[in-house]
Amino acid sequence: MAALYSTELHMTADSRALAEEQPLPEALRCTFLFMRVLSFAAFGLPDLEDHWKSLQSEQAFETVRTRLCSILASIITTAGVLLATSGVFVTTGSPVPYFDYTSPVPHCLLLMSLMLAMIALLTSGSSMIRWMHTDRHWIQEQLELGGYFVLSYLLSIVTPMFFVALSLHCFIFAMLIAGFSSQSMVCHVVTAVWLVTYVVNIGTILMETMWSCDPKHS
Repeated sequence: MAALYSTELHMTADSRALAEEQPLPEALRCTFLFMRVLSFAAFGLPDLEDHWKSLQSEQAFETVRTRLCSILASIITTAGVLLATSGVFVTTGSPVPYFDYTSPVPHCLLLMSLMLAMIALLTSGSSMIRWMHTDRHWIQEQLELGGYFVLSYLLSIVTPMFFVALSLHCFIFAMLIAGFSSQSMVCHVVTAVWLVTYVVNIGTILMETMWSCDPKHS
């Protein structure tokens, strides 16, 4: 009797979930490259169909919430490391004469890295607070409106990633300029190897992103 009652409850829950599931709104069927790139950066997919499905049940939504909060926590950690590292480089001189990062261009880039890391901390922290207290029904209502609301929703997730990536790149370019400006041949060789590794990795990431965001491969 108890097993029969449990089965009935399970079937009732499933039927409610199916009845609650809604088709993807027309406003979310966007094929613009910019929106597809934002969607890929936010959720790893070039469209919002799977994310919309995750909003249909509490369990799936909790999985998405946990994953995004974990990503934001990693961004906060990375931004904190960049903030501390850039702060040390900005406020102290070079300990060796052959690697001078206090010249105007590297110093300016390090200062930019410091400020962008601060912004990344603020945006990722506020975004995490928002995700910890948000409600899936409210998100559904916002996404159904389309247009500006979808764009702002995606940007609220991607913006912390953008600022921490920009901060990291400012730091990398500062080190590259300082390395190539050095009088030491060893510094030139190490910096050149670092640059080649950087270009190969960034090129691979960009190619994979463009391939994934291409509607022909969706």
